[in-house]
Amino acid sequence: MLRNAVTLLGAVLVLVLVNLAIVDKERVLADGRLVLLELAPVDPRSLMQGDYMALRLRVADSVPTAAGDGRMVVRLDERSVGTFVRIDGGQPLADDEVLLRYRVRNGQVKIATNAFFFEERTGAAYTLAQYGEFRVDENGDLLLTGLRGQNLGRLGPQPAQP
Repeated sequence: MLRNAVTLLGAVLVLVLVNLAIVDKERVLADGRLVLLELAPVDPRSLMQGDYMALRLRVADSVPTAAGDGRMVVRLDERSVGTFVRIDGGQPLADDEVLLRYRVRNGQVKIATNAFFFEERTGAAYTLAQYGEFRVDENGDLLLTGLRGQNLGRLGPQPAQP
């Protein structure tokens, strides 16, 4: 009896934690600040593998890997395109600056994700990607929401016309 109660309590706790994480991600999608980050070239052999595109962000090249995990300050231009300013040292941010959380793994700076997943047979719609579209919260946590082309237009399959 006690074993069943503990198992049930554990399952409820896991469901509560998963749902809290989902609610937090939905909040970032709805309220997060738009940030566009330029993509850097990747090995063309790994550009598209199956139903995803390998990504590398140019802003990551400005972060010294010796700094370890942390947050960087990025300045946004009038189009919301971000450029590296400095490693966060706790100084107040200007109105056009945002924090971006990063991790250093195997000597490489990782920001948000290193892949963009898309629907099967829609990869050709993303071949001209030059920017990653992100939503960022006040802590610097990012969610990749899409890819954009040279003129910052959103890429992807176009909806069918009725």
